[in-house]
Amino acid sequence: IAMAMATWYHRDISRVHAEDLLARAGRDGSYLVRDSESVPGAYALCLLFQRHVHTYRILPDADGLLAVQTTQGVQVNCFRTLEDLVLGYQHPHKGLVTPLLYAVPRDTDTGDESSGGPTICLFYPVYSTAGELIALLNDYLFTELPLDIENVHKGATTLCHLRRTLGTACQGLNRLMVRYGRQTVSVDVDTGVLLFDRKAGSFGIERVSHDRILQIVMFQSSPAKVRMVVDSHNNTPREMTFESARKRHAFCQLLQLMKTRHSQLRDPDVISVFVGTWNMGGSPPPRSLQSWVTCCGLGHTPDDSTALLPHDIYALGTQENPQGEREWTEHIKATLRSYTHIDFKQVAVQSLWNIRLAVFVKPEHESRISHVNTASVKTGLGNTLGRGCGAVGVSFLFNGTSFGFVNCHLTSGSEKVLRRNQNFVDILRLLSLGDKQLSAFDISLRFTHLLWCGDLNYRLDLDVQDILKHVSKREFEELMCADQLTRERHKRKSFLNFKEEKIAFPPTYRYERGSRDCYLWQKYKTSGVRVNVPSWCDRILWKSYPETHMICTAYGCTDDIFTSDHSPVFATFQVGVTSQFSFKTGASSKASRPFTEAKDWDVPRFLKLGWSFKQLPKLLPIMSDMEYLQDQHLLLSVKSCDGFESYGECCVALRSLTGASEQFETFLSHRGEEMGSIRGRVRVHVPKDRRGTREKTYDWFYFEKDDKGPVRGHMSPASTRVPINR
Repeated sequence: IAMAMATWYHRDISRVHAEDLLARAGRDGSYLVRDSESVPGAYALCLLFQRHVHTYRILPDADGLLAVQTTQGVQVNCFRTLEDLVLGYQHPHKGLVTPLLYAVPRDTDTGDESSGGPTICLFYPVYSTAGELIALLNDYLFTELPLDIENVHKGATTLCHLRRTLGTACQGLNRLMVRYGRQTVSVDVDTGVLLFDRKAGSFGIERVSHDRILQIVMFQSSPAKVRMVVDSHNNTPREMTFESARKRHAFCQLLQLMKTRHSQLRDPDVISVFVGTWNMGGSPPPRSLQSWVTCCGLGHTPDDSTALLPHDIYALGTQENPQGEREWTEHIKATLRSYTHIDFKQVAVQSLWNIRLAVFVKPEHESRISHVNTASVKTGLGNTLGRGCGAVGVSFLFNGTSFGFVNCHLTSGSEKVLRRNQNFVDILRLLSLGDKQLSAFDISLRFTHLLWCGDLNYRLDLDVQDILKHVSKREFEELMCADQLTRERHKRKSFLNFKEEKIAFPPTYRYERGSRDCYLWQKYKTSGVRVNVPSWCDRILWKSYPETHMICTAYGCTDDIFTSDHSPVFATFQVGVTSQFSFKTGASSKASRPFTEAKDWDVPRFLKLGWSFKQLPKLLPIMSDMEYLQDQHLLLSVKSCDGFESYGECCVALRSLTGASEQFETFLSHRGEEMGSIRGRVRVHVPKDRRGTREKTYDWFYFEKDDKGPVRGHMSPASTRVPINR
């Protein structure tokens, strides 16, 4: 009990989390003790000295006495308890690099309260009856507690069944409280009502229904601050300051869930998508994959209060997967069912050798899924072990929004950057996904949202010792400067116009199997020793049509799945989707019409092309409703007169081009390479009786920037420029 109360004892936190706490402490002699991740019953003493975290194992002997493993020649000191050990090593010359001086307390995530605003204080579950919770805990004590005890004896560092039970208990979570000193505001998702304490000196509760909230403003300069705009003219906007940006995001996520739940819409206009990638290394997976699909681990992870909320779509890509399709998909569905209590429906599964992609959807969305396609493509030279390079893909329509998912395994080896770039181009060109009528465009332009994951195998061009030093200090931005994929993207040689969330987790390859304590960067082969420097091989990127809603809400890796030398990587996205049909009936006889005009202009070293008004066709949309047209996009392909050679392709959004004649400019690309740019004007005619629109759920939230944002420059009409030297 005394040890549990010690501020320096952090129980089962990960090595990376411990190093992050010590780095924040910043003083030589700062220390903490955590449980060992690899040796049952052992501990790890983490000590900061000269900007480096030194980790010492604390092992029990046959008599239960504890000793610190130190360098040879130093006398071994044994202690009966951890408290005695810590007290003993607070004196100098005991074999450590420095005495234990400053205990680092457990991370309480205090945040900044200087603004005087309200601070988030509590998430709590609400049950229909107390008996439900008692029955849940009773089941755990009598059926699953013995399994947890057995796993601990086998070396497990987490109580997975207890964690799952608590997750199930939190399924009743539907209220959030925010405290203003003695005053509070609570958000009730079920009723769609916010309850505010009245000002000091008055009595009662002020009720604000969800439909009265006009806007939620989030500040870029203050990532934990929110301003709520309510329709009442008597009330000034309410400002709230949370403990952290993650807490703020959880608050906004619950508000959006409340807004969606009480909306009168027939179809959702925003959904949540999970994407995961994992090189399984040819080994069977652990019994539970819950930490992976709930984004529990390192990096940009969700708040505990929202981590267990089920996503609408799950797409899981694996490489070197030894399980068959049926066995693997049943494993995933069982994992999802264990904490969501939902039987997710399988959209599709596609395999190539041991590369596999499985996509699942909530049962309520099954009728919204259509036009499902699957495909695979081989790249490079496959081998008899089934570990060749290639890609698999799944595509479908979710109502009126097209999705493409790609999982790939690219060429390995630190020196094979160009071959990986070529693998990517081959997949773009040869993977046959999506609408067949769009065959003139590669897959990066066939979908509203394309999500790409896999073992991309791009490495870090840095000495292994320098990499380990930066990892120990959590200096990931310095490491990203040496990341091959980041460099190739900056040079526009690979994943052109794709996006990736900032990486805030350690390299996911190459770990020693069975733990995450160290990287096994030397590989012994008959031909000699091969060095595999720790690298971010496993990545998730995406590309969306312009002026669509796509926000990455989590990006990280697990720290408790040890069966492979890769850690599973996860990402979640908030995605705007459109209805399959317009809500209004009847068709307009008037057509929307885009047009361009030719204009002479000269740019050195560029080929000048132009079209007149009469050379371009009139486009007749299916519907002329403003709400429908604002969600549409034009795909343009610039070809030679014979129609075979393409100068490039692009996508133009109609959202900002409806109404008066509007100008646009965008880049042309072809097979993943930038080819030039195109400028022009579009005019879309919408009848007066069809110009009504409604606010999207995600438009409810507004980000306020520190500056005025980018200024929209003048764009010349109707010309294309292509570099002559292409």
